[in-house]
Amino acid sequence: MSAQFEFSSRPPMDAVDPVLIARQPTMTKALQLCQTLSGMDDKAFVGPGGVVKDAAQWSRIMGSGQHNFPQEQLNRFMDQAGNEAPLLWLVHSRGYDMTSLRKLETETERALRIEREESSRLREKLAYAESILQGRATR
Repeated sequence: MSAQFEFSSRPPMDAVDPVLIARQPTMTKALQLCQTLSGMDDKAFVGPGGVVKDAAQWSRIMGSGQHNFPQEQLNRFMDQAGNEAPLLWLVHSRGYDMTSLRKLETETERALRIEREESSRLREKLAYAESILQGRATR
C-alpha cells in the first residue's frame, strides 16, 4: 500500500473588493478583472505553462468573448493572476455571500495544525515540569 502525500501549492491570493466583483455583469468581465488586478499582460497567460496555447485564442476569450474560457484552466489562471475574482463572481452570481467564504484545510494543513497544537501542549507541560524541578511551581 503506497502512501500519498498532498502538497498545497496554492499561492497566497490578493483580496478583491466584493463591491468590485458585484459590478461585473458577466463571467468574462470577472476574468478580465482578474487579469487587470494581476497587473500582468496577455503574454503571462499564453503559451507553455499558461492558460491557452496562443495569443489569438486568448484574444478571442478575453477581448471579444467569441471563444469560451477553458474551464479546466480556471484554477491555474487564478493562481497565476494572484486573485480569485472569477470564483468570487460565480459565488456572488449564485446568490452566496462572498465575504463569509473560508478555505477548507487540506489533509496536510490539518495534520500540521494538529502537530503544532500538540507541540504547544508539550512545551507547556515541559515548562511546568522544569518549574517544579527548580522549585518554582505555582500553587
